[in-house]
Amino acid sequence: MDFTLTEEQEMIRQAVRDFAEKEIVPKAQEIDKEHRFPKEIIRQMGELGFLGLPIPEEYDGVGADTLSYAIAVEEVSRACGSTGITYAAHTSLACGPLLSFGTEEQKRKYLCPMATGEWIGAFGLTEPEAGSDAGATRTRAVRDGDEWVIDGRKNFITNGSIADVIIITAVTEPGAGTRGITNFIVEKGNPGFKPWRDEDKMGLRGSITSEIVFEDCRVPAENILGQPGDGFKQFLAVLDAGRISIGAMALGLAQAAFERATEYARTRVQFGRPIGKFQAIQWMLADMATEIDAARLLVYRAAWLKDHAQGRFTREAAMAKLYASEAAERAAFKAVQIHGGYGYSSEYDVERIYRDQRLCSIGEGTSEIQRLVIAREVLGKL
Repeated sequence: MDFTLTEEQEMIRQAVRDFAEKEIVPKAQEIDKEHRFPKEIIRQMGELGFLGLPIPEEYDGVGADTLSYAIAVEEVSRACGSTGITYAAHTSLACGPLLSFGTEEQKRKYLCPMATGEWIGAFGLTEPEAGSDAGATRTRAVRDGDEWVIDGRKNFITNGSIADVIIITAVTEPGAGTRGITNFIVEKGNPGFKPWRDEDKMGLRGSITSEIVFEDCRVPAENILGQPGDGFKQFLAVLDAGRISIGAMALGLAQAAFERATEYARTRVQFGRPIGKFQAIQWMLADMATEIDAARLLVYRAAWLKDHAQGRFTREAAMAKLYASEAAERAAFKAVQIHGGYGYSSEYDVERIYRDQRLCSIGEGTSEIQRLVIAREVLGKL
């Protein structure tokens, strides 16, 4: 059993960390306070190849493995949660389906510019009536000659209103249940594709989260991803991969909270000595360090399995996402507690980290859904 990262993986970690420390960290508070999408940072990440890390070189990507990509998401999120989730959604949820299910023509047309950051991508699954119950999709697509006409509404879509291309789910065979759902590729500017509004969120304020309306939105028949009726099984596979990236994002936020808390415990003096000398603070830091280490092992294992497993990695991805997201919440809570009153002030990063991490146990399937997924994998058919 070897836990050592390869030379390439270490190089990627260092390159992303150096970029994050230089370009993202100094702007993270400003991005949050101004609710500003970090367009210039995402552009730079594209130019450096970060957006195309897990995409093969033949499609203008880097051709790195999933673990390298997870490490990159971790490092970006350690600097800024808003940038981290933008990155994860673009690469896992938008590029991922095209890479796994797209035709050669679709990959050349859409995946190549997305790998370089020329285009930003999104994945439209959630609807007002279809959240955890993703099979309850109500958006409809009807065939009309060489086109499909889409009508419906999507919400809580990361990168939604700024996306150049969005992959959405729609029912193409009413009455067929999950077998009647199909995925479509929709381009920005397509008639009938209407970004409706962006959410004003508790955290991740520099990330764009949108509601999108489709009214008589016509897309060419060749914009189907895979075959009609394949949408449900496709997005289950997409979510498996996406949960690794959310786990990595949670891991980065937890690491940031831990580092801020450790530094504060070393320098904050009360009762004549640094608060790190008090057992109550030491135990909180010890718990944080242990849980972050455990979360990292779960996330890295799931990432490794995606590349090497002979079959699905559903259980491991759900475990990684569940544990990492809840460990991040505990770490952020303790970091604020260690900072005391200052932790509740926006003057300190832990306040932002506390708000940002809260999405991790909701997005890509809530913690409750992860437990259902894991239980079904454990129990099998009853």
